[in-house]
Amino acid sequence: MTNNEIKPFFLWKHLNKFRWLVLSTVFLMLIYLPFAHLYQTFVASFSYDLLDPSEKQLYDLMQVLTSPFISDPALGLDAIKGNTWSGNFFGYKISDPLAVVGQIASGLTIYWPFFVTGLIPIILTIIFGRFFCGWICPATFLYELNTITALWLQRLGIKTGKKRFNRKLKYLVLAIGVAISAMTGSVLISMIYPPAIIGREIYFGIALGGFGAGLVFFVLTLLFDLLVSRRGFCRYVCPGGALYSLLGRFRLFRIKRIVENCNDCAKCNAICEFGLDPLRDGFGQECNNCTACIAICPTDALTFNINIKDVKNQGPGHLGKVYKKSHS
Repeated sequence: MTNNEIKPFFLWKHLNKFRWLVLSTVFLMLIYLPFAHLYQTFVASFSYDLLDPSEKQLYDLMQVLTSPFISDPALGLDAIKGNTWSGNFFGYKISDPLAVVGQIASGLTIYWPFFVTGLIPIILTIIFGRFFCGWICPATFLYELNTITALWLQRLGIKTGKKRFNRKLKYLVLAIGVAISAMTGSVLISMIYPPAIIGREIYFGIALGGFGAGLVFFVLTLLFDLLVSRRGFCRYVCPGGALYSLLGRFRLFRIKRIVENCNDCAKCNAICEFGLDPLRDGFGQECNNCTACIAICPTDALTFNINIKDVKNQGPGHLGKVYKKSHS
């Protein structure tokens, strides 16, 4: 087989665009749901004439948007409720595995109906790895926009964070968070978990007209990523990221380098938000299969394969100078 015949499935190259569409949709849904809740409240209370002008505008807008799809807003808008921490999706209750772990720790028992709600993301993580972090997490949407901000600052000559820490730190954070939840009887770990924070704060801001302390904490994580360590919170602190990494350690779907196509340009390493080493086949359990490395590769040298382990370092790319020189 010649180099030209070693080509990954053509759609892999475009998955990163689809991922951004998914992330954007999830974030917009978190904004939409509080408005839908307010609209339901207005409809159920039969209080249109008592609403102030801004509330009437909201009522009228939501009526226009939803009337083609549902006849009874008080019931029909219940199809999707909650957020990425725990929610109801067309009759299926789905929860973040960290929410399940937090409940078990705080109650020192397993509430099986709630445990079942975490099975779907657990199974998907075992198959696809840390996919929630790359494809669904609303914090990822903002953190990656934060990375773009960092690039703008660099062009202006302003230094941004590039420090590295021990990746095992987040596992310690997870363990401490679970221990504190067990000691207090409350799921306090959600207080430092960005997906849970964002869902709460968006709801507070829209439905209740104000924000909580969680917003301040999340802004601090953005500044940490921007000024101290690129994607530092996800890499080194996030307890959910730690749990997903553990669950997805032996995932089935993995990104693999096609060494015959690789020219050692290192663009894959530069684009990786988690500081992994695709150029030397170093993906590991931290990889969230975001496919950014696949999208940026100029020689189609990255693809997906099914395996429970990463391929060991295959050496220099066959199109690179080092390999050509050693085989000339």
